[in-house]
Amino acid sequence: MAKVELKQPIVEEISAGIKDAQSVVLVDYRGLTVEQDTELRRNLREAGVVYKVYKNTMMNFAFKDTAFEGLAPYLNGPSAMAYSTTDATAPARVLAEFAKKADKLEIKAGVVEGTVYDAKGMASIASIPGREVLLSRLLGSMQSPITNFARVMKQLAEKGGASAVETPAAAPAEEAAPVEEAAAPAEE
Repeated sequence: MAKVELKQPIVEEISAGIKDAQSVVLVDYRGLTVEQDTELRRNLREAGVVYKVYKNTMMNFAFKDTAFEGLAPYLNGPSAMAYSTTDATAPARVLAEFAKKADKLEIKAGVVEGTVYDAKGMASIASIPGREVLLSRLLGSMQSPITNFARVMKQLAEKGGASAVETPAAAPAEEAAPVEEAAAPAEE
């Protein structure tokens, strides 16, 4: 078999993996211990991120004519690739968090939703909270005014303020009824 035929399945595997990826992050993993690498892979797997080590030439072929083609200049030295199809910021977030403990791990660059970022840009992306955190914050901000309104209404009802509010509205209706009855007999 020719070398090209042996490499083709690897390129196809990479292409299939990144086809639906929202983000791809390249890292330099030189200097990580086996324990650190195992912990990193576990953390990424728990976050739904795929982490693979491929040859740079294989990744370069797979990235051609895709949104990830901009990563080609960063494919030098040992490179690993982390990608996610569900959460665009998860790879950068998990890798940056792990890099705080393991200073040998270095984020080279990444593509998030079609935009290429260098290491500094990926650090900014890593600071964005996860999808679940953002959704809970949104829900909390939407519930806050409703909760405050309900709390105020409850306090008014407990203090008897609710009956004071209802009385003025009911009083004009009661006063108007006797006036109409009095006016009706006067016409006859």
